Amino acid sequence: MSRYILAIDAGTTGITTTLFDPEAHPAHSFYQEIAQHYPRPGWVEHDPAEIWNVTLQHLRQAADAVGPENIASIGITNQRETTILWDRTTGRPIHNAIVWQCRRTTPLCRELRERGMEKSVKEKTGLVIDPYFSATKIKWLLDNAPGARARAESGDLAFGTVDTWLLWNLTGRKSHATDFTNASRTMVFNIRKREWDGDLLSALEIPGAILPDVLPSAAEFGVTDAALVGVEIPIAGIAGDQQAALFGQSGFHPGLAKNTYGTGCFFLANTGDRFVESSAGLLTTLACGPRGEPTFALEGSVFVAGAAIQWLRDEIGFVTSAAESEDMARSVSHTEGVYMVPAFVGLGAPYWDAEARGTIVGITRGTRPAHIVRAALESIAYQTHDLITAARQDIAEPMPELRVDGGACANDHLMQFQADILNLPVNRPANIETTSLGAGFLAGLQVGLWKDPAEIEKRRRVDHIFEPAMSPADRERHLDGWRTAIRKTLA
Repeated sequence: MSRYILAIDAGTTGITTTLFDPEAHPAHSFYQEIAQHYPRPGWVEHDPAEIWNVTLQHLRQAADAVGPENIASIGITNQRETTILWDRTTGRPIHNAIVWQCRRTTPLCRELRERGMEKSVKEKTGLVIDPYFSATKIKWLLDNAPGARARAESGDLAFGTVDTWLLWNLTGRKSHATDFTNASRTMVFNIRKREWDGDLLSALEIPGAILPDVLPSAAEFGVTDAALVGVEIPIAGIAGDQQAALFGQSGFHPGLAKNTYGTGCFFLANTGDRFVESSAGLLTTLACGPRGEPTFALEGSVFVAGAAIQWLRDEIGFVTSAAESEDMARSVSHTEGVYMVPAFVGLGAPYWDAEARGTIVGITRGTRPAHIVRAALESIAYQTHDLITAARQDIAEPMPELRVDGGACANDHLMQFQADILNLPVNRPANIETTSLGAGFLAGLQVGLWKDPAEIEKRRRVDHIFEPAMSPADRERHLDGWRTAIRKTLA
C-alpha cells in the first residue's frame, strides 16, 4: 500500500486533516468547525481542549482509513499568533486560547509604543507593535489568570501557539517545541539571530521558562504517543499557516509570492537571505527555504477577508452560503459606488489601525443587498491590492504573477477582479488548499517520501491563470473610490 503523509491544518474557523499520497493528491480529508467565543466586543477566544479533541478524532479517522502503519509522518500547520498557556503537570490550559484576531491588548500595545519600543521591536522581530501578535496576549494571561505569573516564573506553565499545543498532546506531553515561522510571529523572537530575545522578554515581563524550543520547519519534532492509534508516527513538519501555504505553492525561492484567501487575507513574498525592512507598512518574517530551513519573507495581513462573507451570511442574512455570494455579486454589473471596508477588528497592513471599525460607504436609496455583497467581495481584492502595492515599493523588483490559494480563490469573479485591479496575472493551482499541502510537503521531505524540492515543484498543478482585462481608466476609477472609503474609515 502507498505511504501517506497526514497534514493537520488547525485553522481559525475549523480543523482540516488530509491524507496525501506520494503524488500529493488528497486521498482522504476530514473537517470540523470549531466554536468561536466572543466574551466581550473585540475579544475572540477558542477552547484549546476542543482543538485537541477534534485533532485526535481526525487522527483516528485517518488511521482507520489507511492503517496507522501506512502513515509515514505528520505535518502540522496552524492559525498563527493564537496563544495558549497550560499547566505542564496536568496538561490543562489555564484559560481559553486568545485568538490572533483578538484586540483586548490594544491599550497595552499603545503603552509599549509610548515607551518607545516600536523601533527595537521592528529591528529585532520584523513586526510592528499590535495586538495581532502573541507577546501581549501572553502578558495579558500572566497578568489576568489567577496565579499565572508565579506559576510561570517557577516553570510550571508552558506557552505555545496552536502547533505547540497539538505537538505537546500528540507526543504524550514529551515535546515542547515550535518552528521558526511560528516563533517569528510572537513579537519576542529575534529573527536575525534566530533566538528568543532577552530584552523584549524582560520588557514584557515574560519568563523564558515558559517558551518552547525552536526548530526548522522540517525536523524531528517527536513521535505520536503509541496509545493514540497503536503505533508511533513521526511528526516531521511544522509551519504557520501562511508560510505553509507559500511552501505548498513551491514559493521557496526568492521572488515568488502568494496570497491566501481565507478568514483573513495573507500575502507573502520570499526574499531569500535579505531582511527587507518595510517602509510601507508590511512585516518582515521568517518563511521556509527549499528544505524547510528559515528564510526571510515580506508579509502583509488583512484581518477580515472571507470573514466578511461569513458576516453577511451569519449576522446580516444577505446570503445563505458563501458559495451563493458569487452568483449574487454577478447579478449586478457593479456596486453602484458602494464600498465596504471590513475593519471589524481593526485594519492590518499597511494601515495598522487597531481601533478602526467596519464601514460601508456610498449607500443610496437604490442600494440592494447584491450591491453590498459585491462590495464585500471586491473589498478582498482591494485590500490585497494595498498589500502588493506596498510590497512592490519595498522590494523594487518585478512581480511576474500572484499565486493564490485558500477557499475564496475558488470564486472566479473575485479572482478576475483581483487580476484586473492588480494588473497582474493571478495563478490558481488545482489544489487550492495549499496550507495543508505545504505542511505535508515539509513532513514528507523530512522522512524522504519526496527526495528534493524539485519533486515538490512538479506536483504543483495549475488550474487557471486569470489575465487582467480592465482598462487603466476603469482601474483608477475603482481604486480612487476605494482610497476614499479607506480615508473615511481611518477618520
